[in-house]
Formats: sequence, C-alpha cells, structure tokens
Amino acid sequence: MTRVFNFSAGPATLPVDVLQQVQDELLDWQGTGMSVMEMSHRGKAFVSIAEQATETLKTLLNVPDNYKILWMQGGATGQFSAVPMNLLRGRDTADYVVTGSWGKKAVKEAARFCSAQTVARPVDDKFTHVPDRDDWTLNPEAAYVHYTPNETIEGVEFPDVPDVGDVPLVADFSSTFLSRPIDVGRFGMIYAGAQKNLGPAGVTIVIVRDDLIGDVLPQTPTVLDYAKVADGESMLNTPPCFTWYVCGLVLQWIQRQGGLKAMAARNAAKAGKLYGFIDASGYYRNPVKPEHRSWMNVPFTLPDAALDADFLKGAEAAGLSTLKGHRSVGGMRASLYNAMPEAGVDALVDYMKEFAKKNG
Repeated sequence: MTRVFNFSAGPATLPVDVLQQVQDELLDWQGTGMSVMEMSHRGKAFVSIAEQATETLKTLLNVPDNYKILWMQGGATGQFSAVPMNLLRGRDTADYVVTGSWGKKAVKEAARFCSAQTVARPVDDKFTHVPDRDDWTLNPEAAYVHYTPNETIEGVEFPDVPDVGDVPLVADFSSTFLSRPIDVGRFGMIYAGAQKNLGPAGVTIVIVRDDLIGDVLPQTPTVLDYAKVADGESMLNTPPCFTWYVCGLVLQWIQRQGGLKAMAARNAAKAGKLYGFIDASGYYRNPVKPEHRSWMNVPFTLPDAALDADFLKGAEAAGLSTLKGHRSVGGMRASLYNAMPEAGVDALVDYMKEFAKKNG
C-alpha cells in the first residue's frame, strides 16, 4: 500500500498512527468482541469512549467549567441555524463579520430567524483580507457577534481574536480547530465540524457558555436545542459513535505530539515554508494579504489557468492528491491540517519547483 499526501480541505487526512489503531481495534475493541460500530451508545463501553474524548478535549483546550462541550451533528451548516435559534434569547438582531464564503452562508441562514446584520465585509467582495477593526459597525444591543476565524475556500484567517466588547462572540472554527491554543473564555460559543483537524465527517463540536443556553426560539428542533443536548449528554438520539471514537483517538494523538502549542509550532512552520516558496517563486501567486493568510488552507494560482489540468495530473502522479481549488475561486489549494506532515509540504514544494522549471 502506498499512501498519498492528501491536501483535501475536508474530509481531510488523518494521523497514520490513529488509522492503524482503528484498524487494530476494528473487529474487537478492547476485548469486547465487537467493533465500536456495533456497540450500543448506552452501553458502558461506548460511554467510556465518549467520556474520555470529552475530557481529553476539555484538557487540551483548557475549557472553563462554566462551558458545555456538545457532540452534535449537521456540520457547521446545521449550526448556522442552531446559533440564532439558541442565542437570540429574546433579541432580534445579530452581527456578522463576513470574510469569505462560509461567513456569507452563515449570515444568509441567520437571516431566516432574525435581523442578521453584516457589520464588516470587504467592499469589493474580494476576500483577500480581514476588514480593519475600526471599520466594523457593531451594534452593542446585538444578541451576539459571529465570525469565521479561518475561511477554508479563500484562505483568509484572522490573526487574533477580535474584541467585540460585552456582546457574546461566536466563532465557526471548523477549519482551524485544534491547530493552536485558543482562549475559550473569550467566546460565548465556538463550533467546528470534525472533518478537518479532529476526525471523520459526522460530528460537530459545540462549546457554549452556560448562561447562553436554555432560551430558544419556539420552532427550535429538540436536537438543535443546546440545553437539551447538554442534558442528554449529547445522546438525545443515537450519535455517530464511530466518528466520536476516532475523534477521541485523534485527541489523544495530539496530546502525544505535545498538545496544542506543539501543533501551533508545526503548523506555522509548514505554512511558512509553502508561502515562502510561493512568494519567492516568481511563478505562483497567493492573493491573500500576508498578515491574513491561513495556516490551514493555502490557495495559489499559476500564471496561466490553462496549465491547471497539467499541474493537477502531474501532482497526482507524484502522490500529491486533492490540490484542485474550490470551484468558486479556481486555481489550487493545499490544506495543511495537523495530520499533514512536513514531508508532505516538502514534496509539494519540490513538485512545484519542477513544474515551474518545465513550464516557466
């Protein structure tokens, strides 16, 4: 078997150590005589798996005691509705900072439930930077302020956590979750799809402050009611047990790597190496303002889009998979999540050098 370097934006590459452990335990988890996929989610075996994963996540992120960790379904897209349903709490306005495609989707969905105001967005709608904080038109009476720390498609990332005063800050961390330490206490709520840095698709992590839950819109489905999900220990219905289990293994793998500070150092080094080559190449181009470039998702273009197909064909032959950019922006995109080794970046840079030499 030959594994490729998988640069997919999600579902994304997973640590080989974790995949091997899953393989070893697939038919018989710790002497139970069954796979995790076959277990009752109410049984002692799976409950222990779920509890350990939650505790490991709480430890890695240093989640304060006055926050709930919820394992939900529906991806970030489901949370685009769940956030206003849960967090409006009698108000009718929420603020949204839009820096890319996922921010656009979030505010559009929220508008079904409230007056969702776009308080910051690039005037030319070219998502290549984060709007200057002084230009945001925040409403101090808003129920919350929502933003996307990292835009997977355009590769735009906030360099820090924005200050929004006393209004609860809500963040869609899907593509940057667990890539570095974050101060959970600065947020009213964060959420993230698992399929980038945490595990297979199917689970969405929600971390929400206690005082923000329990007052939902009347039409809120039970499975999207944070208070009810918390009371049911994330098992109002049968959860995606296998995904939850793999997420737990990935969390343990992160611990073994040295935790989130070690992840941050590795991810910064990988991104710096690829951006450094792109900038110095004179051939490839990244459109994002340098201080707002994503560590996780690196889009780049060739001098002539007519060469894209040849570039991708050669990359696949070299064992470099899923480099095609999102259909909405074109070009290429290399996603450098936690499980992408530096050797993958080295192999990509070597291929890009050869391609530029041949076609430049």
